[in-house]
Amino acid sequence: MNYKENSLFSFLEEQVNTFNQPSFIKDDPISIPHQFSILQDIEIVAFWTAMLAWGQRKTIMNKARELIQLMDNAPYDFMLNHEEKDRVKFLTFKHRTFQATDTLYFLSFFQNFYKKNNSLETAFTQYLTVDVTTVEPALIGFHNLFFSLEDAPQRTRKHIASPAKKSTCKRLNMFLRWMVRKDDKGVDFGLWNEINPSQLLIPLDVHVDRVARRLGLIQRKQTDWKTVLELTQNLRDFDPYDPVKYDYALFGTGVLEKSKGGF
Repeated sequence: MNYKENSLFSFLEEQVNTFNQPSFIKDDPISIPHQFSILQDIEIVAFWTAMLAWGQRKTIMNKARELIQLMDNAPYDFMLNHEEKDRVKFLTFKHRTFQATDTLYFLSFFQNFYKKNNSLETAFTQYLTVDVTTVEPALIGFHNLFFSLEDAPQRTRKHIASPAKKSTCKRLNMFLRWMVRKDDKGVDFGLWNEINPSQLLIPLDVHVDRVARRLGLIQRKQTDWKTVLELTQNLRDFDPYDPVKYDYALFGTGVLEKSKGGF
């Protein structure tokens, strides 16, 4: 590692230590699933919150709270036991382009899945083999699984990204970071054990993209799936076992610069 790389490493590590703290939680959507203690409750709320994560963070968090109330403040129990008539109250829920049709399909998927599986982790890990270095096949497989129900609406597909579409998959990668990363800081949950933190990929949003380019961590002109792979690979040079921890450094720096707190 040359002097320039060592200087960048020191900066990134310092920023990780600054933002990977419990004080980060209160203003971030990850605070919503932190209200729960049961694995499945955390999974459901974390996933849905992550999928709604575009726009102002305050709005995202308010919308997630609204969903939780609609699920009677017991997401897993609601998914297992609700009946068709219980879905009527969700018809008024919307967030930007996320509409009632999408909400109803999410409910269908979760109910169908949790009646057959114990954890949402299985929906991703069944597509991973021992030789894969990233979660790319898990994201592609999950997208296909999510829309495998007979009544899957075409319009809802835009809300669950896939590398097969060259998307950056920011929200899915953020959700996986929440569920997989393990440390003693108390921000990420680290509840899933079958995905290795080294396989995670950076949640690439506008803040991360801007800061990473300025630091020379991205050379690719476009911002797409290949950019995610490039950035994550470059971050592996600093920590091959937990490259996505630098999401804290890049995102935190970017948001601080903009001082608007948006996604």
